[in-house]
Amino acid sequence: MPETNSAGRICIQFRKATGKVYTINAKQPLLGKVGPNMSRIRLMPTIFVKYIMKSIYLIICLFFKVNTHKITFASYRADKLKDNLYFVWEEMQAQYPDYQYHFVFKKFHSSLKGKIHYFFHLLRAIYELATSRLFIIDDYYFPVYVVKPRKGTEVIQLWHASGALKKFGLSTVGKPFGPSETYLKHVKIHSNYARVYVSSAEVIPYYSEAFGMPARQIYPLGVPRTDYFFSVEKKEQVRKKFMEQYPELMGKRLILFAPTFRGKSHYQQVFECPLDIRMMKEELAPGYALLIHLHPYMQNGVIIEDEEKSFAFHLKDTFTIQELLLLSDMLITDYSTVFFDYSLLGRPIAFFANDLEQYIGERDFYYDYLDMIPGPFFTKTEQLIDWIIKGAYDLKKVAAFRNRFFEHIDGKATKRIVRHLLGEELESSTHIRNYTSDREKGAI
Repeated sequence: MPETNSAGRICIQFRKATGKVYTINAKQPLLGKVGPNMSRIRLMPTIFVKYIMKSIYLIICLFFKVNTHKITFASYRADKLKDNLYFVWEEMQAQYPDYQYHFVFKKFHSSLKGKIHYFFHLLRAIYELATSRLFIIDDYYFPVYVVKPRKGTEVIQLWHASGALKKFGLSTVGKPFGPSETYLKHVKIHSNYARVYVSSAEVIPYYSEAFGMPARQIYPLGVPRTDYFFSVEKKEQVRKKFMEQYPELMGKRLILFAPTFRGKSHYQQVFECPLDIRMMKEELAPGYALLIHLHPYMQNGVIIEDEEKSFAFHLKDTFTIQELLLLSDMLITDYSTVFFDYSLLGRPIAFFANDLEQYIGERDFYYDYLDMIPGPFFTKTEQLIDWIIKGAYDLKKVAAFRNRFFEHIDGKATKRIVRHLLGEELESSTHIRNYTSDREKGAI
């Protein structure tokens, strides 16, 4: 079960200090603030599933022991192993081939059939949770919050986002994006984590707040998927693959547009591409090409007209976001945390959005957004085009940002985390910044 569910749409209004009223069209939470009785009624399916899972978990614990060599990877973000989970699994099975690796992946679909399938997925997840030494996740994961993990089992959170920007978890309580107090009475979201791994000590207080857990259980050992940027072999492989599929882009400078998810849980809000693609083509072609990559939950909102198709390319499944970050010469985003990863490459980053005030009202940030981003913020396409053409990029600002939000810049995050998980001693400098000459250069 996701953190929240949908029950029609609601219209939320809030008034800024200026007196201007903003309207947010959003999916109504499962326990929307429509009165306690209605909230409880809407929450009944979740409560029912919760107690079924608790009962099954207790029965499994009676008849099965924890397998000390069993490690399970689970996610509802995708149907296959990817991103941080993939990198950790790859390192584990290379270093510890005698362990047993299990996988519980199922993307949630809100149709009746999808919910039924997901229910049986959750039952399997409960068995894996009850019998695994390590249960490793990368996002919200319902089964973890409705049972108390038994002795000998650790739940590990490899959060899917780098750094800390948009508020999440318990930090969003009271926001339209967040869970309600009623929901939290029945589902203790982001509870029961034994260890969490983050990019730097800088963000530990925010993860501690979001997960309601002690800071001492949060370790700044790095983000596994960023190790990809440090592999010369993988760089060559992806470049070759890309040029084989898009030979017409050979020699062009690639601009990657990667906006954040708009919506709640798995549900996409209406998203309209804020960029004027036609204007960008007229001003930037033929020397540039625009690559568009939407969040996994967002596949709508970009329409590329026929006359724009030689300039703009909406890439859905052929390349991962890490591959596209590596391939691109510059990044344009709004509030997506992909720019944390991209800062490791020391390349230009621009920020583009036309709903900043609305987004602050709906979700908010841990930092002052305009002060902390390592690049200019635009609201009009012509401003962005002018910045690209002039090429006056402040890469020192990107490097300073990277050094602030990444404790280690060495391509060994996965190795550190795997060693930490499986009991080997780390250097005493685990929580000390790893300054090297590369940190000052500003690029990999």
